[in-house]
Amino acid sequence: MATTTLVKGARSTRSTIALKLLMAASGVIFIGFVLVHMYGNLKAFAGHDAFNEYAEHLREFGEPMLPREGLLWLIRVTLIASLVVHVYSAMTLWRRSAKARTTKYVMKKNTSSTFSSRMMRWGGVTILLFLVWHLLNFTIVKVNVTGGATNDPYNLLVDTFEVWWLTAIYLVAMVALGMHLHHGVWSSAQTLGLTNNEKARRNAKVLGGIVAVVIAGGFSLVPIFVLAGVITK
Repeated sequence: MATTTLVKGARSTRSTIALKLLMAASGVIFIGFVLVHMYGNLKAFAGHDAFNEYAEHLREFGEPMLPREGLLWLIRVTLIASLVVHVYSAMTLWRRSAKARTTKYVMKKNTSSTFSSRMMRWGGVTILLFLVWHLLNFTIVKVNVTGGATNDPYNLLVDTFEVWWLTAIYLVAMVALGMHLHHGVWSSAQTLGLTNNEKARRNAKVLGGIVAVVIAGGFSLVPIFVLAGVITK
C-alpha cells in the first residue's frame, strides 16, 4: 500500500517563496512608476509651462475613452495594491525570520551582507513615511508651507524646495530609496532565479547600483537646483 509523507515545513517554504515573488513583482511595478515619475519631475528644468503642460496631460490622457484623470486613478489603484502586497509580504517574511530565531546566540560581525541589505527594513519605513508626506504635500491636500497658492504644480514645487529643511527631508528619503533599490534589485533577481552563477550575481549587483543611482540621483536634481536658485518661478 502506497503511503504519502509530508515534508515538514514544505507548505511554509512554498508560502515564503510566493511572498518573495510577490515582493519582487510589486517592486518591479514601483521601479517602472518611479522612472516615469522622475521623467515628469525633470520637466521642471524646461520651465513653468512645460512642467504644467505635462501635469495636465496626465489628467487628460485617454480622453474621451477614459474620464478625466482616469489614467491617474488606474495608476493610483495599481500602486496602492502593489504597496499593500509589498508591505504585507515584507512584514510577514520579517516576522517569520524573527520567529525562527528561537534560541539566543551571540551575534557575530556580519561581513557578507551589504549596508543596503542591513538597512532594508528601516529604509522601507522611511520611504513609507516620506510617501505619506509627499502625497499630502503635492497631491491629496497640497500643502504650501510658504503660504503661497497650491493650484499651480510648478510654483508649488518651487515654493516647497526653496525651503531648505523640506529639501533636506526629500534628499534623506532619496538616500533611503537608493539603498532600498540597490538591494531590492539584487534580491528580486535572486528570487527570480537570475543569480545562479558568479557573473549573473555580479551583473545583478551592478544593475542594482545603476538603478539606485539613476532614480535617486534623478529625483534629487530638481530640489537641489531649486534650492541653489537655478530653477525659479
